[in-house]
Amino acid sequence: MLRRSWGERCFDGLNALLMILLSLVTIYPLVYVLMASLSDPASVVQMRGLIWRPQGQITLEAYSLVFQNPSIVTGYANTLVYVVAGTALNILMTSLAAYALSRRRIMWENQLMFFIVFTMFFNGGLIPTFLLVNQLGMIDSRWALIIPVALSTYNMIIMRTSFQALPASLEESAKIDGANDIVILFRIVLPLSMPVVAVMILFYGVAHWNSWFNALIYLRNRELFPLQLILREILISNSTDSMMTSVGSGDKMPIGETIKYATIMVATLPILLLYPFLQRYFVKGVMIGAVKG
Repeated sequence: MLRRSWGERCFDGLNALLMILLSLVTIYPLVYVLMASLSDPASVVQMRGLIWRPQGQITLEAYSLVFQNPSIVTGYANTLVYVVAGTALNILMTSLAAYALSRRRIMWENQLMFFIVFTMFFNGGLIPTFLLVNQLGMIDSRWALIIPVALSTYNMIIMRTSFQALPASLEESAKIDGANDIVILFRIVLPLSMPVVAVMILFYGVAHWNSWFNALIYLRNRELFPLQLILREILISNSTDSMMTSVGSGDKMPIGETIKYATIMVATLPILLLYPFLQRYFVKGVMIGAVKG
């Protein structure tokens, strides 16, 4: 067994200390919001400094008021539609494009990749995109949040690199057995590429869940607003009065603060709960797609 030098042990100790500090900096804002949302409203307003535990008596009143707000419930339902439908379309479009561009001896491969990569650095901008979406008749419809972001160039390149790492003999043997490209993609390539597919689901799902700007630009009907746009209104516009109809006038300001914290937790927890199920694929999927085999 090799003995580790003093310098190596010191380096590992500093790395561990740095990781602990970074973890605390990352985790504490979530801890603060969670503890504040469970705290007594008056105690939260009076508290100054760090919060590591609930202040005063633990209460779920803020969460109760949040879920009584019909806009939150509607926003949740809309966001689930956007995440499920949008991610499904994203995976379909990304896998089709990645498979086509990963095939060997494809015509004009370099030229196609140049134009695709070009879009990562240059695009038409907000106004031309808005005019295009408007001319396609998607303004104030769910499609405005799904179709314009149907494909990510960066994710497609990762998946393409992953597909290229698969042995060419698999495709050749499948073609000998009479399989076409659709069969090869959905019955051979994708099942063997589940780590990178899981990473794509995570990337696209988180992007759809956190998206609010496109909804702000393209949607007018509040019945179509996603959860993040409702959250933005509550936090920036301070629009918590609709959730406090049963609260006395003297208590509205303190409970309004805890409602904001509770709304943040309600909007954040689902995606945090999803991550552990995909985490085991995360590093493997990214590395497969990042390094050409």
